[in-house]
Parts: sequence; structure tokens; C-alpha cells
Amino acid sequence: MKKQCTIIGITGGSGSGKTTVAKRITRKLNHKGVQILNHDAYYLDRSSMPPEDRETINYDHPDAFDRQLFHLHLKELAAGRAVDCPIYDYATHTRKKETMHIGPCRVLIIEGILILEDEEARQLMDVKLYVETDADIRLARRLNRDCQERGRSLESVMKQYLEVVRPMHMQFIEPSKKYADLIIPEGGFNDVAIDIIAGKITHLLQGE
Repeated sequence: MKKQCTIIGITGGSGSGKTTVAKRITRKLNHKGVQILNHDAYYLDRSSMPPEDRETINYDHPDAFDRQLFHLHLKELAAGRAVDCPIYDYATHTRKKETMHIGPCRVLIIEGILILEDEEARQLMDVKLYVETDADIRLARRLNRDCQERGRSLESVMKQYLEVVRPMHMQFIEPSKKYADLIIPEGGFNDVAIDIIAGKITHLLQGE
């Protein structure tokens, strides 16, 4: 398969600042052909399960994702074809009926906690980035996000963090750092790293 776009993977722990890095790179490139794909959109649909059972699932484990659909969409986008990406509802742990259309692009930025753990996805990436942020900052950001944006209680977020998020980070996410081409301390606040990455992507685009 001849690739038609440059694929950038951005990973790091929950709350590390992956989304901020992706948005800053997009603004720095100032290129209309840049698209962002969120790995979280590919959580398996749990609509067939009772709501109380959905709460018991480990969403920080690789098995929580629809890898088959994710890989298919990555390959389609890499080949210059459009896809209809799922839209995931975090509050109900189900997929919405609507989808998000992602057209052919010159640069595809993929962001998610487990994308470098995924060997098949990793092999399609031209640049692999790991955003490294202190655990206490990541936890504070997660608490703020899940309580305010996803309708979770403080107690449920802390319980999930201690029982699932932290252990899975140590088992899957932290070890995937070895696959990164560049580790970005301080995430989206690291201006030098953002400039270097944008320069690298521009160079790759010019070489096509």
C-alpha cells in the first residue's frame, strides 16, 4: 500500500496533555490538510449491556477497543480514502448513532493512551510521540475533566484511577514509551518540542 498521508501518533497517560499537543501542532503547521483522529472514538460499543455492567469494564485495557475497525480506518486514511469515524458517548459507554466524516488528508494526527502499545497501528506511523507529565498533574486534570465534562462523581473517578487507570498506565502505557521517536516533557507547554515536531512534519510533507 502506498501511503498518501503522513501519520503522527501522540500518546501518554490520561490527562498528560495529548490533545493540547495535537492542537498546537495543527495550528503550527497551518495546513488545511491536517486531521485529528481520537483513539477513544474506537471504544467497543456496550449498548447491549446493562448500564451497571458497563461501569465495571476496564476501559484502560487494550481489549476495550475495537481494534479491527480502528486498523481498517487507519489503513483507509493512509491510502487516501475517507472514513466515517464513530462518536463515543463517555457518559453511557455507547456509540452514538451519528458518525464523524474524515476525508482524505495530507497529515493524520492520532492521539490516545494506547496507540503505541498497538503494533499494527504503530507500523503505520511516521512520527511517534510520547507526552510525559507528572502523575499528580495528570490525576488533577482527569478529575476535572471527568467530573465536569463526563458527569462522573469524584468518588467514582478516584476509585477507577486507583484500581484501574494507574495499574494499566504502569502495565501498558509507560512501557510503550520505548517506541516513541520523541518524548515531550510538559506536554503542550513545551514550545521547543512543538517547533521541532512541526518542522519535522513540514519536512516530510515537502519530501512527498
